Amino acid sequence: MLNPLQVLQELNESSSFLQPLAFTLLAICLVLLYTWYSSTKTTTQKSSPPPSPPKLPIIGNLHQLCSYPHRSIQALSQRHGPLMLLHFGSVPVLVVSSAEAARETLKTHDLAFSGRPKSTIFEKLLYNYKDVSTAPYGEYWRQVRSICVSNLLSNTRVRSFRSVREEETKSMIKNINDLSSSSSTSSSVLNLSEMFVRLTNDVVCRVALGRKYDDGEGGQSGRMFKKLLEEFTDLLGTVNIGDYIPWLSWLSHINGLGAKLDKVAKQLDDFIDTAVQEHMNHSSKSGDDDQKDFLDVLLAIQKENLKGIPIDRVSIKGIILDMFAAGTDTTYTALEWAMTELLRHPRVMNKLQNEVRGIVGNKTDVITEDDLVEMHYLKAVTKETLRLHPPLPLLFPRMSTRDVEVNGYNIKANTHVFINAWQIGRDPKLYDNPEEYEPERFLNSGIDYKGNDFQLIPFGAGRRVCPGLQFAMAVNEIALANIVHKFDWALPGEASGEDLDMTESIGLTPHRKYPLKAVAFPHSS
Repeated sequence: MLNPLQVLQELNESSSFLQPLAFTLLAICLVLLYTWYSSTKTTTQKSSPPPSPPKLPIIGNLHQLCSYPHRSIQALSQRHGPLMLLHFGSVPVLVVSSAEAARETLKTHDLAFSGRPKSTIFEKLLYNYKDVSTAPYGEYWRQVRSICVSNLLSNTRVRSFRSVREEETKSMIKNINDLSSSSSTSSSVLNLSEMFVRLTNDVVCRVALGRKYDDGEGGQSGRMFKKLLEEFTDLLGTVNIGDYIPWLSWLSHINGLGAKLDKVAKQLDDFIDTAVQEHMNHSSKSGDDDQKDFLDVLLAIQKENLKGIPIDRVSIKGIILDMFAAGTDTTYTALEWAMTELLRHPRVMNKLQNEVRGIVGNKTDVITEDDLVEMHYLKAVTKETLRLHPPLPLLFPRMSTRDVEVNGYNIKANTHVFINAWQIGRDPKLYDNPEEYEPERFLNSGIDYKGNDFQLIPFGAGRRVCPGLQFAMAVNEIALANIVHKFDWALPGEASGEDLDMTESIGLTPHRKYPLKAVAFPHSS
């Protein structure tokens, strides 16, 4: 590389006739040239973006995504690397597909990637980002998240609702027992997917609103609310093309998406607002603070302005909706896939049943959470299920709040970030036989799913980790333990585990495309 000092020295030695003024001008020019060259080289190095596949005009890389984006992205990242830049229309999207890259993004540079992208769907359904999950990073988000972590989803608060989880699990077990004892052959084939949806909905309704909204207690309003929740979760996984190609935003008025968003948002607001008003009308309710539902707690915080954190009625409704979005669909999906894998792998089912039955013996009542402590294989089954079937294969998107360098690549501000937790969980560099269902890999292992081990991050990590993960897993474990303890299971007809259709549904939280159906035989020791 050109060194101006060497040039000056040579000129000084060989060009005695050079006039002082000319010498000075030449020196200045050479120094400026060297400075410009060094600056340009450094800038070029720092501005290098991550590898990217070729894109098309207007749509960018959208044409390369199929109905299952986590699978499409896996194929692309295998060619372009664990940090890959895509373009969804005019929006730059950083895709993270390895545990090490996830650590850099969610831990080393967590603050720089703590933003949330704007979305027409989130804006309309979640009160203009007044909830916790979609709120932009800043003071409001810190305040409402503190409320959730300290007052709604702390270890103490989650434990306080154990009776709700145990009662609803007992109700489900009774329902299974009644149906499996029926003389009708058709009645003995159980729709487990439907039962798991009902279980999680009932638990979240009681914890969040203080009551169930089922056919018995809620009547018509209960059926309407369950239908609304289905539409709500479906819409959360819908792509609005106008978010990526702004000049096509008018399409939502043509394809009906805008009208459906408005309708569901209004109906949900009416329902939640009625529940808020009912609680306000009975605000004199006293008693053990542990027995208060989430809405009671939020209204008390609003009234007393606890910790100087001001929240209004809209914030309360947004937080409550978050509980339903995160606490129902994701929990039910994890439970459904766990039971699917157990039916598909009889060896694992038998091993889990032996552990559970060996610990609780011939207990006739429902297994309680105290019984779960020593069930290590149950916990391994839970982790292995989350590894292969994370509730959100692509973690809830983040956004860079400033320019930041990651692994030598420059990521511009306002870049959307997708973490492919599904691909990380199937990485052969991290797991032997990654496509096989082998819970034993987590026995005697310190790996957990709480965000500290980046090879298993079904709930994210860092500042934006899901605050309700303990609540969700508490429901999952007690339900699964009781199901395998009380019953032996088989697939309908002569079907074997290999016959199970493993096709995923399309959406934010891919559950089974087809309901999980099985036959239960009450276990007798």
